[in-house]
Amino acid sequence: MEWNEILTAIFLALGVLISLTGSLGLLRMPDFYTRLHTAGKSDSLAQTFILGGLIFVTDNWQVAVRLLMIILLLFFTAPTATHAITKAARLDGLEPWRRG
Repeated sequence: MEWNEILTAIFLALGVLISLTGSLGLLRMPDFYTRLHTAGKSDSLAQTFILGGLIFVTDNWQVAVRLLMIILLLFFTAPTATHAITKAARLDGLEPWRRG
């Protein structure tokens, strides 16, 4: 096994692990806002690790550049979309969960 395959396996495993913990957070969190926070953070990081891992096994530099561009696009747009959804829910009157 070469170094790039080992690094790819590590990155893919981290991406899957983060995705699974984000899914567990979706099930365990009490309200919409905390679930969306969990989904947004874990989704962005998991996608970064998975696509970053794929960069190491590609032979074509153009594919690697495209994967890097997708990572950058997702890195900026996913948190923005999460913020927009949260703001829309708040403006619609959805109140955060309160321990009571």
